[in-house]
Amino acid sequence: MNYTPDEVLQYVAEEDVKFIRMAFCDLYGKQRNVAIMAEELPRAFDHGIAFDASAISGFDMDVRSDLFLRPNAATLRELPWRPQSGRVAHMFCDIVRPDGTSFDGDTRALLRRTAESAAAKGYEFRFGTEMEFYLFKLDEQGKPTGEPFDEAGYMDVAPEDKGENIRREICLTLERMGICPESSHHESGPGQNEIDFRYADPLTAADNAVIFRSVVRTIAALNGLWADFSPRPLADADGNGMHINLSARRSGAEVPPLQLVPGLLHRIREMTRFLNPIEASYARLGRDKAPAYVTWSEENRSQLVRVPAAAGEYRRLELRSPDNAANPYLTFTLLICACMEGIERRIALPEPTNVNLFRTDEETLRRFERLPVTLEEAAAAAAESDFLRANLPAQVLAGYGL
Repeated sequence: MNYTPDEVLQYVAEEDVKFIRMAFCDLYGKQRNVAIMAEELPRAFDHGIAFDASAISGFDMDVRSDLFLRPNAATLRELPWRPQSGRVAHMFCDIVRPDGTSFDGDTRALLRRTAESAAAKGYEFRFGTEMEFYLFKLDEQGKPTGEPFDEAGYMDVAPEDKGENIRREICLTLERMGICPESSHHESGPGQNEIDFRYADPLTAADNAVIFRSVVRTIAALNGLWADFSPRPLADADGNGMHINLSARRSGAEVPPLQLVPGLLHRIREMTRFLNPIEASYARLGRDKAPAYVTWSEENRSQLVRVPAAAGEYRRLELRSPDNAANPYLTFTLLICACMEGIERRIALPEPTNVNLFRTDEETLRRFERLPVTLEEAAAAAAESDFLRANLPAQVLAGYGL
């Protein structure tokens, strides 16, 4: 949309927008916001809106706890489910200190700087996410029951697939917000769904992922359901992943996906603390369709990284380990840094693993390096990482116990 501040003020006045949600994410990718009246927008653009940072997880500012939110006009979107009289709009904000300098815990600003640094070297990265979630029924008190909305399976159709109309409503809502999903379908688990996005620049792709979670939860609630993005909501069914499609161009020419793979494989164990950040993440990895080993192959979905069959602008790699508990701004930051390191250091591409790891014998599997199997193991790998210390601010590292 790329509004300017003056255009936002004009839009708000002409379209009867009364409330602006000033949105940002904490260190762990949870969206937060403060709503201001439209009359406060000029002050927000000029000076920012103050908030108590000591109350936000991971910000840890007990002595000088004031931070300011400065809205990014280009991110203006209306919230279609809010009333049409006295409308509500949403903007992502930069988080700054009272002196106007960027706050180190602003992971959105970190991703922007990382993408700009890559661009200064001629590289343009693009991301697309495949985000899975479950729909559960609610009890009489409006609390999740853990009972799936349906018993359908992979790519089933109605009437078995009861989530069809919910996905349709989600996609139409996203479209009204200027976000265009690429496809949607029922996933393998009962009540499990997936909606995929076409590639976008890193900041837009991360913003879309954050907005997507909010839209899904809102539409589910309006339909009397609970949307669960957690890594493994049901012990006996598939977990929820956030598969990430990644491609790059250099000076306008496509970078072959295989040039991006070595850096990812080289740093994946250190990055896992951020890509799979909670205990439940490790109940998903290595089970059902989730990867367990540091391997790659073409088209093979049992691998950590696969290079799908595609042509032209759709050529990409797919990283299959991250889940929806991850902060997408941190995730994309680290993936860019790892890919750039692999290219600049000319890290060699390992041989592909052209076997189905889900059906391979234990003796063969012992030849491959494993992803961390617990949060503690992931944290230990991260704690020893010079790569993470070189690319993440101390505020972020501290927030993840490093």
